[in-house]
Amino acid sequence: MTTLADKGNLVQRPPTMKEVAALANVSIKTVSRVINEEPGVSPELSERVLQAIRQLGYHHNTTASNLRRADQRTATIGLLLDDVANPFSSALHRAIEDVANQHDTLVFTGSSDFEADREERMALTLMSRRVDGLIVMPVSQSHIGLQQFKQLDRPIVFVDRPANLYDADSVLADNRVGASVAVRHMAAYGHRRIAFLGDLHTLWTAAERHLGYIEGLALTGLQLDPALVRHDLHSINLVEQATIELFTAPNPPSALFAGQNLITIGVIRALQRLGLQQQVALVGFDDFPLADLLMPRVSVVAQDPALLGKTAAERLFARLDGERSPGERIVIPTQLLIRGSGEITPSAFT
Repeated sequence: MTTLADKGNLVQRPPTMKEVAALANVSIKTVSRVINEEPGVSPELSERVLQAIRQLGYHHNTTASNLRRADQRTATIGLLLDDVANPFSSALHRAIEDVANQHDTLVFTGSSDFEADREERMALTLMSRRVDGLIVMPVSQSHIGLQQFKQLDRPIVFVDRPANLYDADSVLADNRVGASVAVRHMAAYGHRRIAFLGDLHTLWTAAERHLGYIEGLALTGLQLDPALVRHDLHSINLVEQATIELFTAPNPPSALFAGQNLITIGVIRALQRLGLQQQVALVGFDDFPLADLLMPRVSVVAQDPALLGKTAAERLFARLDGERSPGERIVIPTQLLIRGSGEITPSAFT
């Protein structure tokens, strides 16, 4: 990397796209395609380019200079979610937008689709847009794609899952306590065989809810039966299949705890196919549209995505306004909404 003379001093200039291409032994067009997430680049080439970007500390500036303000801020922030189509993520997104609007700031939003590589590429893209700060629902615990953003001294706030490798604000729901409350609630209605259906075990939220499930069993004197636990149910079809397997086994559960809103929907579909929706108790984690209109109405441990999003956005703008205190971990309580499905007794199933 060359240097430029500035008033007699040597000043290191930022690396260029040409240097990234040379280090990765690819064309400049290939580097551009990787940065802009365009098709036509093999995974191997994409990884070579990303490694070169990380090694050089390259960040591509595509923001027009006339959008830059005197304070070097662009009046934009980035938001990285798992999937903007999920009702939880949508509510989170809207709350963040509302706060950003009060600050005359635009929100650039993308979905990581639970892929660490995609998260990294999108973080690089947001850096290239010169966003002032970032709110992220992280996929990878290593935060590889966020390291360069942090090095630029731009604030990051983690939402739904905590910061892992460096000091930053984290805004979280009380996942473990909420799951424990759900299990103890069904146990109070006489259930002794309560199954757990969870999302990807690598996700912090899924792991916390599983721990809450275990704690809830222990607090009610129930033994953990590994045969009643299902992890990595990352599609509604997998959820339906797992639920049907539980009820075709020799000693099925009488109650179910679903660890995520889309998992709850898959469980409901399976119970309807089996004709057991009025006989098996069910509590889901996360509320979802029409949950209170189904028969039976679905009891859930409700998060407050609007409060999570509002709190995360307020923390980010406080950092942008100069707050330099150590990172906080802010935990938002959950609430058990009793509607009917979680109050079905075991006698209805036997």
